[in-house]
Amino acid sequence: MATVDLRNVCKRFGTHQVISDVSLSLEQGEFVVFVGPSGCGKSTLLRMIAGLEDITSGALSIGGEDMTDRLPADRGVAMVFQSYALYPHMTVYENMAFGLEQARLKKDAIRTRVMEAAKMLQIEDLIDRKPKALSGGQRQRVAIGRAITRDPRVFLFDEPLSNLDAALRGETRVEITRLHARLADTTMIYVTHDQVEAMTLADRIVVLNKGHVEQVGAPLELYENPASKFVAGFIGSPRMNFLTGPIAATLGAETFGIRPEDLAIGDTGDWPGRVLLTEALGADTFVHVETDLSPEPLIARAPGRSSFRAGQPVALTPDPARIHLFDTDGQPVTARERAEA
Repeated sequence: MATVDLRNVCKRFGTHQVISDVSLSLEQGEFVVFVGPSGCGKSTLLRMIAGLEDITSGALSIGGEDMTDRLPADRGVAMVFQSYALYPHMTVYENMAFGLEQARLKKDAIRTRVMEAAKMLQIEDLIDRKPKALSGGQRQRVAIGRAITRDPRVFLFDEPLSNLDAALRGETRVEITRLHARLADTTMIYVTHDQVEAMTLADRIVVLNKGHVEQVGAPLELYENPASKFVAGFIGSPRMNFLTGPIAATLGAETFGIRPEDLAIGDTGDWPGRVLLTEALGADTFVHVETDLSPEPLIARAPGRSSFRAGQPVALTPDPARIHLFDTDGQPVTARERAEA
């Protein structure tokens, strides 16, 4: 079993609390992604699971075994780092075999594991090269392959694609998805700040904020039903539009939220304004509109071949079925509270 359970886990560096009372249960074979702003504690939490950081208080179990104080090598986990962490003087084969040699496996068993992993990641033709002769994407595949050879119960990924360009990130993301399908019983925990990675890779997303868990759920669940204003603003790109003042107050809320795709834009509508700028991305165009409703421009998603231009008068209309309302504490306003307003 490769379940991972965290119970009331805390981490302090001196008097600074980095992780605050985190409890999570991750099922065998799940792909779970930790997301949150810089400094929220997501990488620290991953390193605590790996055993690279001590747990100040609380408990960690993997497969039902207490791992709170176990050495990293005894936890059955393998970690893939942002920096690849390959030995520059070793070939690809030697890098992938090194951990198995340290575990004193027989040479035939080592070769079998290494070549199986290399075939899975389509790097068989690279096994005699050294890291300096590889591209960034190839180095990352070698790092993943080195983790596979250890046959871990749990894979830990710490922002593994952040050093790659956009095209390679997309390709490697697909490879990681395929890897997860092939290693269906292996639990994977992945740290990223990238919205696309989180939404496309995860079975469940854990949103962290200032060391505590804001919400856990499937990607679309978090997108459609955020448990707080923080989650609503963090999940989704561009972020949700937020409005305060009379528009929110008349609905019994402190803050009125609407996503760019739920904000129609045209010549007529509910909220008149003027185009500040447009971002043409091909399939979509994001139109930033100045209005009297907010000091910040509101963003509307329009079709990619839209002809909006800076300075053009426009009007916005929110979809009433897609409104999100939040109280003064950033918590969702319930339907009952809204009806009573």
